[in-house]
Amino acid sequence: MTTLLRLDTSLFSENGVSTQLSEELVSKLREENTELKVIHRNFAEQAVPHLDGEWLQALMTPTEKRSESQHSKVNYSDQLIAELQEADTLVIGLPMYNFSIPSMLKAWFDHVARAGTTFKYTSTGSEGLLANKKVFLVTTRGGIHKDQASDTQMPFVKTFLGFLGLNNIDVIYAEGLNMGDDMRSKAIESAKETINTLTSATATA
Repeated sequence: MTTLLRLDTSLFSENGVSTQLSEELVSKLREENTELKVIHRNFAEQAVPHLDGEWLQALMTPTEKRSESQHSKVNYSDQLIAELQEADTLVIGLPMYNFSIPSMLKAWFDHVARAGTTFKYTSTGSEGLLANKKVFLVTTRGGIHKDQASDTQMPFVKTFLGFLGLNNIDVIYAEGLNMGDDMRSKAIESAKETINTLTSATATA
């Protein structure tokens, strides 16, 4: 592991539990690799624009015919893809909002999913082009949803990442955060124990 891409997607920035647990995870990984380069995007401070018709038109316009505005749009998307391609490891803070993912994470997904670059279509179906990367998902929920029908978040995220070739995924859960102080404390402590276990396994791998 030489480069880690960290995405903090909580609307609450450093006050979000997913952000705090991601910090714990990244700190542990840094202890094992002092040379680790971290690319950090905090969506609460660096808003990710959603794709619209103008953005798609910019992507489809040949380079030499793009306007200055179109070049700016494409360059932004290219930068997000470059960061993802460079990283050996991804840490994604993943709070559950209304049974789904933060909308800016969906926007990030839309920017980095590009045919011929991060995936391709073949005669037998799609093929992800981002292999050999480790992914940690740090998911936080106000209620209890793991392995239940109400968890529409995790199947979608795993499906999307797998579409890009990212299948080596570990999930750190912190659930029941809004179900009383005792439940919240136990959930956070359990998540930290999972982080310790996963980072110890990474160090000995």
